[in-house]
Amino acid sequence: MDVQSAGAVVLGRGPDGTRSVLLVHRPKYDDWSFPKGKLDPGEHRVTAAVREVAEETGLAVRLGPPLAPQRYPVAGGRMKTVHYWVGRALDPSASVEGYTYGEEIDQVAWVPVDAAPSTLSYPHDRATLAEALAVPRGTVPLVVLRHGQAHPRKQWREDDRLRPLAPAGRAEALALVPLLAAYGATSVTTSSSTRCVETVLPYAGAAGLTLDEEPLLSEEDADPRSVRRVVSTLLDRREPVVLCTHRPVLPLVLAALDLPDPRLAPAGLLVAHHRRGSVVASEVHRPV
Repeated sequence: MDVQSAGAVVLGRGPDGTRSVLLVHRPKYDDWSFPKGKLDPGEHRVTAAVREVAEETGLAVRLGPPLAPQRYPVAGGRMKTVHYWVGRALDPSASVEGYTYGEEIDQVAWVPVDAAPSTLSYPHDRATLAEALAVPRGTVPLVVLRHGQAHPRKQWREDDRLRPLAPAGRAEALALVPLLAAYGATSVTTSSSTRCVETVLPYAGAAGLTLDEEPLLSEEDADPRSVRRVVSTLLDRREPVVLCTHRPVLPLVLAALDLPDPRLAPAGLLVAHHRRGSVVASEVHRPV
């Protein structure tokens, strides 16, 4: 099995305002590369990417579009896969000057993108940088989420809108918290049905957000026109948003985004990275 790692190509502005990329220097190897590191046991690669950037650079970031994974041999005859995303600092004015990370990282620097290819130590990193720079600027994530595992429908005698999550679904809701945080969601719109509300409530509580409960995203009230209107409104906000709904409603949401239906599992999510109302990249995940 490959060694699994994750990181981000964090793009922003250096101290002089020049478009730059965040690089780290490892004294053990005397090399310059992107912040990255191995997944902890049971950790999702999305969560690991954000954690590793924070540990190695001191910056909190949110993830943008995914990049092609790197895969190369490492010591012991094994292969290593590194999952990358474009990243953006949550606080663009935060300084990295003087930051170190134990013995692993002794320098962190914003390097102008024109100078970065000659600074990076490895050809595969230069290729990843070129891919990141080709991604349209200013994309925003819309996280389309299917609610977690619910109490069985056949065992529920009340209004189906009130059917709650099963114990497994409540565990999924908790596992979603760091995953949704990785995309920096600043608002949550959810079907008003209990199982959807309970799926996003842990994240909303952790992030200090108020839920926007939308009956038009429920199984009973959704229709193509109303769902398209809700999705259009969320795209116009131009902020990272979570939209939580039901399996039967997901095809309507994805049609509004002009995306194929990946048939999300319970608590699965599709992240649509959009710019000016058009989706430029998408990815599918589920909590581990």
